[in-house]
Amino acid sequence: MKPPRMMIERIAQGVAPALAIALASALCLNSPAQARPPFRVQAVTAAASDYTVLRPLTGYIAARVQSDVGFRTIGRIASRRVEVGDHVKADDILAELDPKDLQTAVDNAQAVLESARRQLPPAQATFKRQEALMSSGFTTRVAFDQAQEGLRKAEAAVASAEAALGIAKEQLSYAVLRAGMNGIIVARRAEVGQVALTGLTMFTIAEDGPRDAVFDIQESLAAHPPKTRRVDIALLADPSVKTTGEVREISPTVDPASGAVRVKVALDRTPPQMTLGASIIGSVPIESRAFVLPESVLYEWGGKPAVWIVDPESKRVSIKPVAVESYITDSVVLSGGVDPGDLVVTAGIQSLRPDEDVEVVGAAP
Repeated sequence: MKPPRMMIERIAQGVAPALAIALASALCLNSPAQARPPFRVQAVTAAASDYTVLRPLTGYIAARVQSDVGFRTIGRIASRRVEVGDHVKADDILAELDPKDLQTAVDNAQAVLESARRQLPPAQATFKRQEALMSSGFTTRVAFDQAQEGLRKAEAAVASAEAALGIAKEQLSYAVLRAGMNGIIVARRAEVGQVALTGLTMFTIAEDGPRDAVFDIQESLAAHPPKTRRVDIALLADPSVKTTGEVREISPTVDPASGAVRVKVALDRTPPQMTLGASIIGSVPIESRAFVLPESVLYEWGGKPAVWIVDPESKRVSIKPVAVESYITDSVVLSGGVDPGDLVVTAGIQSLRPDEDVEVVGAAP
């Protein structure tokens, strides 16, 4: 059965617009796309140059000479007269031991000496008598030798007792611990009632005199030290307080805990505000050779710093990761990633795409 003529005409009327739309779409897809004109950018020519940057170092003030002091004999601490931070003089008493046992040793040595001294006169008299008899021939050689030996023993006993008494008195004097130098108490380990052992450190004294600035620096900086040994130093709490110094000691070993190398700088002068332990900042001029470019060249690519490079022949741009060594005023120092002569984009980097055609409107060295 054939469809009615009217139905066929309606179907034809509906299909014709659809075919027209499809034909127009096909014509649009087959027509050439309008190309984007070259993007205009500004660039600089990269060139390695010498530059100097001040590397900040954090440290503290320390005494040039710092000494540990302790008792030279064993005993129980009876008193302590100083605290941390006290300024002491050489003859000041820091602490004292209970002198009872030491005094007993002195009394015992004194008694031994007195006994030895009482034995000396009889021995001297016996020897003189035997000496007179020996010259007259009324005694034997054996008796004379025995008298002489007895005198020598008595004299040796007196000398030994005197030495023992001197040692006992010296030990008694060790019961009083004196500073021995002018300085400041920076550490204390002595407590009343504590038993002090011979040579055990009781106090640490920072001696009055020259001061050092102490820094813990990276091993890489110590391996390639700056040409100058001069350091500018400022107080962290008040940067207006400044002084200078010269490196006098670099530790030959690396701290295994921090991986740092300790450096000591002798201060030319010590301002009163730079007290022991005060935090300071040292500035060291570091000379190097790298690429110093405007800070506007930096672009973030994959979470890392990069720059856009213009190919001088194809006039297309590409992205290059770079290594940033440091930042200075309005500039960035690159230690790697670019080569001498590279044309680095400085303006328009946010609108660029890889392999895009560009037109360089300004190129400076």
